[in-house]
Amino acid sequence: MNGRPLFSRRDFAGRRLVVSLLRAMHLCGVVGIGAFLLGAADVVGASAFAFLLVAGGLGIMALDRWSDPTYLRQVNGLAMLAKLLLLGGLVWYFGMSQPLFWSTLVLSVLVAHAPASIRHRKLF
Repeated sequence: MNGRPLFSRRDFAGRRLVVSLLRAMHLCGVVGIGAFLLGAADVVGASAFAFLLVAGGLGIMALDRWSDPTYLRQVNGLAMLAKLLLLGGLVWYFGMSQPLFWSTLVLSVLVAHAPASIRHRKLF
């Protein structure tokens, strides 16, 4: 093997813009859900924010997976699956919602700001 990857990373014109828009949507959802969990938003608003959070996050995940077929074997892809489990915990164990929310937020920041050599490391 000559050091080249076994596959080419897929891309399309405007991908960066689409990801940025999805990320903005996702972050609006994160802030809104955080406000709800801290008592600053009502249930009706929370459902709209939950939609933004989930739709934006799943959109980013889908594009990352499409662009890089090994995404779900990497630290960042597995962290996304862990965040989905924590988000499910918010729904099922509402009494633990604040610790689960803050744990998800901390995990997100640690993975997002880790060096690329860690984020893209394949675990299997």
